[in-house]
Amino acid sequence: MLVLVDLDDTLCNTWEAGRYTVLRLIPFLLRRRKFRAFLYILTARYRELEQSREFHMMDLDKIVERLLEKIYAKVPGEELEEMQELIDRVFFSNLRLFPDAVPFLEGLREMGAKVVLVTDSSTRWQRKKLEYLGIKDYFDALIISGETGYSKLDPHNFRLARRLFPHESEVYMVGDRDDTDMRGGEEVGAITILVSRGYFRGRLAKHADYIVKDLLEALEVIRREHEKRAEA
Repeated sequence: MLVLVDLDDTLCNTWEAGRYTVLRLIPFLLRRRKFRAFLYILTARYRELEQSREFHMMDLDKIVERLLEKIYAKVPGEELEEMQELIDRVFFSNLRLFPDAVPFLEGLREMGAKVVLVTDSSTRWQRKKLEYLGIKDYFDALIISGETGYSKLDPHNFRLARRLFPHESEVYMVGDRDDTDMRGGEEVGAITILVSRGYFRGRLAKHADYIVKDLLEALEVIRREHEKRAEA
């Protein structure tokens, strides 16, 4: 059995931690009279980045830096350095595993599953999250878009995960985003399980075989499907 798992808003509260970080960033921008950047955040124009492959391979520090460079011709280096320190400090002080994350990963381990993390963002950011959250050892492999050069908007990373364990015919994909996690899982023949929470909660799901409210329900789906295959 092979289970592909997303990290952000599937195992941990990335969107919530990011929202707290942006709220703390707003006074920083206002003190430095970065009113256009403030309006960019206020009007949620950052949503235009959802389909950008480049931004899916960056950490939050770099995304904010690129946004400022997009809005302003030049941002002083000391401002960027101070802003990046603020982002790292506030984000990680608010980052938490969801309560069902470890029971889910433990349940997969008990079932003898091979577990591969398939996640977007930079290698520094994602590996730092895994160390901070203490879950790195639950995974048999890590596939991070910042390392492969492909975001999850492309099926490449899902195919790569599949090739790492070619003898596993039973494949599942568990994630929170339909147009990346579910579509990518579908591309490699996985049973796709959408965990409806975080930033993408409530979006139309076109590629999910199952929609669940949490990871414990996702684990039950995997157990039922596994038992069905064993009986067949």
